[in-house]
Amino acid sequence: MQREQVIVIGAGVGGLTSAALLAAQGLDVTVIEAAGAPGGKMRQVDAGGALVDGGPTVFTMREVFDEIFAACGESLDDHLTLTTATTLARHAWGDDRLDLFADRAQSEAAIAEFAGAQEARGYRSFCAEAEQIFTSLEKPYLRGQRGGPMKLAWAMGKARFADLLTTRPFQTLWDSLGSHFRDPRLRQLFGRYSTYCGSSPYQSPGTLMLIAHVEARGVWLLDGGMHALARALERIAVKNGARFRYGEPVSEILLAGGKASGVVLASGERLAADFIVCNADPAAIADGRFGPAVSHAVGGMTPAQRSLGALVWTAHSHTSGFPLAHHNVFFSDDYAAEFEALAAGKLPPSPTVYICAQDRDDQGVGPAGRERLQILVNAPANGDGPGFTQAEIDQCQAQMLEITGRAGLSLELPPSATVLSTPATFEALFPSTGGALYGRASHGWAASFRRQGARTLIPGIYCAGGSTHPGAGVPMAALSGGLAVDILLKDRASMSRSTRTAMPGGISTPAAKTAASA
Repeated sequence: MQREQVIVIGAGVGGLTSAALLAAQGLDVTVIEAAGAPGGKMRQVDAGGALVDGGPTVFTMREVFDEIFAACGESLDDHLTLTTATTLARHAWGDDRLDLFADRAQSEAAIAEFAGAQEARGYRSFCAEAEQIFTSLEKPYLRGQRGGPMKLAWAMGKARFADLLTTRPFQTLWDSLGSHFRDPRLRQLFGRYSTYCGSSPYQSPGTLMLIAHVEARGVWLLDGGMHALARALERIAVKNGARFRYGEPVSEILLAGGKASGVVLASGERLAADFIVCNADPAAIADGRFGPAVSHAVGGMTPAQRSLGALVWTAHSHTSGFPLAHHNVFFSDDYAAEFEALAAGKLPPSPTVYICAQDRDDQGVGPAGRERLQILVNAPANGDGPGFTQAEIDQCQAQMLEITGRAGLSLELPPSATVLSTPATFEALFPSTGGALYGRASHGWAASFRRQGARTLIPGIYCAGGSTHPGAGVPMAALSGGLAVDILLKDRASMSRSTRTAMPGGISTPAAKTAASA
């Protein structure tokens, strides 16, 4: 009997997760990827011969990936070497410096020394609230299929009615932080978590405090960088029979009888499929990049609804002065002005700068010579428009070096070993995004409910990835892949009158070989 065929368009984290789980269920899976390697935004960039992570750099919610690998009959530790980070990040405001730690008491003591006992008490209350929000939303929202506000309220109310009133959906993150911190530097630090989903702390809901708790639960460093995770997901998918075809863009999704029937590659080759999981940005479907016949499958997104883009320098460079940790943030003097500029479509005059020192270990110990760096400054997602002039880019780079230099960091960016990616670069890699790196911005209380869910309006077509529910970030993208698999398998069971169904939770689908031996 011929196995049902699934085509996964895109080998980002969501697509890789879907492919691995579906292959473990015994389906015939083919992944079609336009790039030459897996990872999507979790890509590597060649900076003068050094391969540098050019996308996500923070690995959290390890349990999500433990569950994925277990559902595929594998162990995460057999495929990746992970080290628990004791220092979460180093933060600098000129000469002022503050580290946050995996040990909450150590962070509290550091904040007390940095800003006083009252701010340390504020940090304690902030952590408690962030944990409560995460606990309230993890099962009904992060691990559940997308629903409207009433569905979420019902799910939360069944668990604990008080949770309905304590997740701060109608108050901005910035204002919410004022309940805990008086020191503007600490509001700036914890407000930065909104940029993890490409949003402004002045416009996103206080609910995003949960991101701080996600990080506080654990951050891991991966040998080989974050791209090693993409390669590991690819390996377990292949082990269960999935095939990968790189360098082959999909130009059209085909329909037959009103449902998915296959794809056409840019080369003209046609591939049949019973189901399709699209790991591209949903906006690409709505814009007709996969053909006009499927453009109505999802809702579109206007440029005003996009999350932030970025200028990203990937470099193999010498550094000195400032003692870099693995994750570092150098803050702007005027946070409000930074986000006002971004909202106006401009590069910030004084940007906050994030640096991942990829070769540094948990204690910040790195190589004696050059090291691999990713340097990121937030930017508007205007990559499908006029973009930025070279003068604007040069000015932003000068400001970036000024901000980091003010903290004592001497940073070289040799042209032969530095690659700059702009929103135009990201639009070329991820069409119809304008270079937005996180899908839809999380501005306003209802923004999260407007994200595309796994199910589309066309039977047999499903969406996965950081631009879909539950949101941006590596673990969220993986959860979206699991949610797409859940719905696909349920639809498959319904159509075939089979008893095989998906387990709830997005990634707990058991491997077919495991089920057979139970």
